[in-house]
Amino acid sequence: MDETPLAGAFAEGHEEGFAAVYAAFRGPVFGLAITILADPGLAEEAAQQAFIGLWRNRDRFDPQRSLAAWIFGIARKAAIDVYRRERRGPATTAQEADIAVEGLSAERLWEVWEVRRAVEGLPPDEAAIVRLAHYYQLTHGEIAEHLGIPVGTVKSRSHRAHRRLAGTLSHLFDEPQPATAGEVPAGGHR
Repeated sequence: MDETPLAGAFAEGHEEGFAAVYAAFRGPVFGLAITILADPGLAEEAAQQAFIGLWRNRDRFDPQRSLAAWIFGIARKAAIDVYRRERRGPATTAQEADIAVEGLSAERLWEVWEVRRAVEGLPPDEAAIVRLAHYYQLTHGEIAEHLGIPVGTVKSRSHRAHRRLAGTLSHLFDEPQPATAGEVPAGGHR
């Protein structure tokens, strides 16, 4: 995604620029928050706090820098603040503090962003099933009841959605390296 026009509109400080940023990043920010908090209600709260923080600190944004990185930094901080508040104080050991933010490197944030974009690119009926299954952790039966459709329809849409996601996100998986001349392939047979 070319974020240059979006960053420029946001940097101008107009509500329309903020609305465009919100529309583009609300899903990925929620995805980051749910990754940290594992609770949809808390993730929504953290996402809301993140966007309030973005609006309040909009004058600090440097349009020469990555808008996505800046937004994810604020969103990560908001989610960690909610996590700490829910725990009723700071983590008691360094190990517990590391657990709260483990895996949130720049690479992990990028992966979360890519997955959210891929889910948003699905047909709406398939995206709804993926969100309910993965973000809200509903079973096929619960999804069918929630959407008012047969379980078989949920399963077939889920299967199609996951096949699409696998194709769209294949660049995130490590590809096996081909054996070089004279090397025995994994498994020990030629």
